[in-house]
Amino acid sequence: MDALIVFLLALLWDLLLGEPPVELHPVVWFGRVAGFLDGKWKRRGPLPDFLAGALTALLVIAFALALSLLPLYLPFPLNYALAVYLLKSSFAMRSLHEHIARTITEDINEKRKAVSMIVSRDVKNLDESHLNSASIESLAENLNDSVIAPLFYFLLFGLPGALFYRAVNTIDAMLGYRNERYEFFGKFSARLDDVLNFIPARLTVLLYIPLGGLKVLRHYHLAKFKINSDKPMSAMSAVLGVWLEKPGVYRFPGREPKNKDIKRALKVYWFVVAEWVGIVLLLLAKGVCPCWSP
Repeated sequence: MDALIVFLLALLWDLLLGEPPVELHPVVWFGRVAGFLDGKWKRRGPLPDFLAGALTALLVIAFALALSLLPLYLPFPLNYALAVYLLKSSFAMRSLHEHIARTITEDINEKRKAVSMIVSRDVKNLDESHLNSASIESLAENLNDSVIAPLFYFLLFGLPGALFYRAVNTIDAMLGYRNERYEFFGKFSARLDDVLNFIPARLTVLLYIPLGGLKVLRHYHLAKFKINSDKPMSAMSAVLGVWLEKPGVYRFPGREPKNKDIKRALKVYWFVVAEWVGIVLLLLAKGVCPCWSP
């Protein structure tokens, strides 16, 4: 029951207040530790870079796990307060909606600016349809990364599981690139993120089935471009009936995505979030998961 109370309070925080201040956000701390170590390491070759990158990831993970255990050493009610704060920091429902909603505009320059804040690709030459696609893709991918997966690992391993996942996902977002600088330094982080997202990405697809039925499964079989990230995108594409495309990387079939489809995608997003929150609440109430207790 303790884990249920912590989750309910963290959920209320997220929906009513959104994200903690940037300077006090644990995910920002994870990024700064990774960025500091990345900046200090001068590239020396494949094996040294891989080992240095792995050590960087392990240090950030150790920091995250240490944070997750702090509530165990605090008296009531400080233990609950810190547990709620840390759990809330591992997922982001409201802020994801807010970021995506900013891309719903008829002003192409404003749309391009808003989309550039949520994707890593170069958006300056994207037309309106591909900007709409990028927004919907980001929503679908981050539904897994920012909601489904952290709470999945909270169910399995409690607060340490949620922060472990968030730390890995953060360092992968910073270091997991296939370029000269990060090809080897970020490989450990990228592969670990792939492992952690394997089940949640497919679980996310299942949560779309009440909205899309067999279309979701048919689109899932088209998702052969990435290990995990394209799976939730395929499901969103199926439910909305629009094409989603990153030129030269992947494309899911459908009609041209419009502004109204971003609005529809947000409705789909909240339906899936509600499904998942209901499942999490049910499992916590039943006490069937080995959840951490403060």
